[in-house]
Amino acid sequence: MKNTSSPARRGLVYKMVLAPYSLWALLFILVPLIFVAYYAFTDQNFNFTFDNITRFFTATSTVSDGEAVKEIHTYLVIFARSLKLAVISTVICLIMGYPMAYIISRSSQRTQNILITLIMIPMWMNFLIRTYAWMTILQDTGILNGLLARIGLGQVHIIGTEAAVIIGMVYDYFPYMILPIYSVMAKMDVKLLEAARDLGCNSAGVLRRVIWPLSLPGVISGVIMVLIPSISTFYISQKLGNGKFYLIGDAIEGQYAANNLHFAAAIAFILMVILLVCMALMQRGANKKAMVA
Repeated sequence: MKNTSSPARRGLVYKMVLAPYSLWALLFILVPLIFVAYYAFTDQNFNFTFDNITRFFTATSTVSDGEAVKEIHTYLVIFARSLKLAVISTVICLIMGYPMAYIISRSSQRTQNILITLIMIPMWMNFLIRTYAWMTILQDTGILNGLLARIGLGQVHIIGTEAAVIIGMVYDYFPYMILPIYSVMAKMDVKLLEAARDLGCNSAGVLRRVIWPLSLPGVISGVIMVLIPSISTFYISQKLGNGKFYLIGDAIEGQYAANNLHFAAAIAFILMVILLVCMALMQRGANKKAMVA
C-alpha cells in the first residue's frame, strides 16, 4: 500500500514523540543549569559579581613543606588532584573495558545477554552499599588482608590511599565504559573485518585500521561517562580515602553544607565549562582521526 502521509504530518508526529523528552530536558537539565549559572555570578544579596569565579582561581592556603612554608592555589590544586585520579580511573576502565566489550560483541546472542546482565547486576545495588562493601574488603582487617594473611603474603594498607579511591571509581563506573563501546561494536559489520584480512591485514592491523576507528564513538561516550562522575565524586573519596583526599566534589559539597551556595555553584559552573570544552576537543580529535583512518 502506498504511503499517503505527508512530510508535514510525519514531522508533527515526530515532534509529538519528542515532546515528553524535550519537556523533561527543559525542566531537569536546562532549568537547573540556568540556576547554577545565576547563583555562580551573584553574591549573597543576588547582585551580579565575578568574585565567586575569581575566588576559585585566586584563593590560596599556606602549607608547610618541611622547614619551608609556601602558598598554594587551593582550588586549583584540588581540581588537579581530582583530574589526576579521574584520568587514571578512566584509563584503567578503558584498558579493561575495550577488550571485554569486543569479546562480548563477538559472542553468541545468548552469551551476550548473560555477560551484559552480569555487568549490570552491581548497578542494581545502591551506590552507598557498593562503597561500604569495598570498605569492608580493603580495610586493614578486611577480607583482602585476611586472604593475603592466609596464604602467607602479609598485609597491605590500601584503605585511606589514592589506590583505594581509584579502585572505588573503577568499580562503580566500569559498566559505563563497557556498555557504550559494546553497543557500537555489536553493530559493526563483520564483513569489514573479513575484507581487511583478505586485503592482507593481520590482527593488529585490523584492530588499528578498522575496529578502533569504527569504535571511537563508543570510546568517546565511555570516556565521558566515566570521567565526568569520577572527577566530581565525593562520597568515594570520603569513605575509601578516609577523607584524606579532598576532591573537587568534596569542595562543592563542603560549600553547600556551609550554606555558601553561590561559591558552590561557581565551582560547579567552572567544572562544567571545563568538562564541556574537554568533551568538544575530544570529539573533534576523534572526528579528525576517523577521517584520516
